[in-house]
Amino acid sequence: MNANSNSYTFIFAAALVVVVAAILSFTAVSLDERQDANVRKEKMQSILASIKVDVSREEAGKAFDAHIKDQVVLRNGEKVSGTKAFNISMAKQVSKPIEERKAPLYVAEKDNQTYYIIPLRGKGLWGPIWGYISLKSDGKTVYGAVFDHKSETPGLGAEINTNEFQAQFPQKAVFGNNGDFTGIKVTKKPAKGPHQVDGISGGTITSNGVQKMITDCVAAYKSFLKTDKGSYADNSNLPNESELAIAE
Repeated sequence: MNANSNSYTFIFAAALVVVVAAILSFTAVSLDERQDANVRKEKMQSILASIKVDVSREEAGKAFDAHIKDQVVLRNGEKVSGTKAFNISMAKQVSKPIEERKAPLYVAEKDNQTYYIIPLRGKGLWGPIWGYISLKSDGKTVYGAVFDHKSETPGLGAEINTNEFQAQFPQKAVFGNNGDFTGIKVTKKPAKGPHQVDGISGGTITSNGVQKMITDCVAAYKSFLKTDKGSYADNSNLPNESELAIAE
């Protein structure tokens, strides 16, 4: 075939595209398992960060097993069997009415203290926001919180994943003294009282998104947080790392 002909050029280009596509496809498939493992470990890091345990990705699995003593799935306040908390997609669950959701919960221990870690999922200005909030053993006082986002504005809404913003949440309360669920208000004004934190200047919509996310997600655990929480423990079904799949 004439190397200078149009036919030769088209055939060569088509063959090159096929070869490159095959190489890329093979590479992606061969890396799937490693990518999934990294996503699992990053999720473990975030869960642990909510109880102020800072570990590297390589150490996440061991630290997760050491601190997470139970995983519980609730629906309308009742324990659901046969489902692992780690494998539940919050993106899917928050689209359902609260009484129909599967609500994952992590029971953690650190320094002989028990904490309840609740996954969060909501909407910011430009896309989804998410995180974890941990409550002390009283079921109402915040111990720690971590937030992240997909596409919030740098310097504005993206500030939800900074230490400065997250450091406001410890010692705040999601229930009032009368037992009513309050959530946590992210306010423009200087925060006052145990149920408020300062919002982000210029990031009002994202701040409101964090407030709504906490209220909406934590509300699914109200009955659990008001009951004898220890009665939900069932360490016999606690999965190991190999059983923790990526939520879809």
